[in-house]
Amino acid sequence: MGQNTPHFKLEELPPLREKVETLEILRQTAKSTAALAELKGTAKTIPNQAMLINAIVLQEAKDSSEIENIITTQDEIYKALTVNKSKITPETKEVVNYRKAIFHGFDLVKKQGFLRVNNIVNIQQELVDKKAGIRSTPGTVLKNDKTGEVVYTPPQDKAEILDLLTNFIDHFNQIENDLSPLINLAILHYQFESIHPFYDGNGRTGRILNILYLIIHELIDVPILYLSSYIIENKPEYYHLINRTNRKGEWEEWILFMLKAVESTSKDTITKITNIKNQLDKTIVKVQTDSPKVYRKELVELLFEQPYSKIEFVVDKLNVERKAASRYLRELESIGIVESQKVGREILYINRELIEILKR
Repeated sequence: MGQNTPHFKLEELPPLREKVETLEILRQTAKSTAALAELKGTAKTIPNQAMLINAIVLQEAKDSSEIENIITTQDEIYKALTVNKSKITPETKEVVNYRKAIFHGFDLVKKQGFLRVNNIVNIQQELVDKKAGIRSTPGTVLKNDKTGEVVYTPPQDKAEILDLLTNFIDHFNQIENDLSPLINLAILHYQFESIHPFYDGNGRTGRILNILYLIIHELIDVPILYLSSYIIENKPEYYHLINRTNRKGEWEEWILFMLKAVESTSKDTITKITNIKNQLDKTIVKVQTDSPKVYRKELVELLFEQPYSKIEFVVDKLNVERKAASRYLRELESIGIVESQKVGREILYINRELIEILKR
């Protein structure tokens, strides 16, 4: 949208049915739904769901932040979570906050089974560490980074923003809807980004809402499907299609983009989970064979729950003395299961094989 057309009026949901249920869209919906159902089934093959959630949530926190040009490394994030929480870079802190915001949203959805507008505000506050709330001062515009041209002007009036958010959350929570929830996911994501209710963190909040929507609608059980890696790979197209839908009210290409993101990301996540499970099984066999004295199922699972482990984690998990916990970890290092790294006064034991799987 150019400088001369800032007064775009965002319509309330739902859009016209015939615009969002074309033959092309319905065909792709079938593929995406099948891939997501397979992912839900594959996730259940991991006995300890905390292993999956911890590992995949952290990867998502990193990817989603990267879309906003907040760049850090997995190594820095894990160290921030396990050791020196006070000495972290602003970028790493933002990623750690994103992880906190996902868990906050997941807890809300498990407890309530739905979300309220003020829950969205709370999720955003966890994310940005500020209490600015919903935009109340006019003047927010979205510009092209390179040219400085205004590409979109979101609603400016706080009352209008609140009306649109109320309309958004009604559709977000609606279980009885004969429209495919995945088509609805694409519509809702577009709508939230177009309302742009906050001064900061709209993209990241919107991507957290995607995952919570899938959980509310029982398409997955735990927060493991994230579209951020797909969006990073196709970032120009993602923004181009949102803007095009804004300008022309044409939904098909945008919905197809989001449906393909669900299909592609589901398949990638299935591969990742399968690799994690195979690595877990291999690790169990190796510890049982090479170091049967220290083998405990909970100990091996801990190394997958916390790829950067430390003595305290073992003490808490196995209810053993520090001396024993330290011995177990040193023994695991001697057979090549973990490698140690000194960070400040703390020794971390890193499950490198798992880290490599998560990076792929």
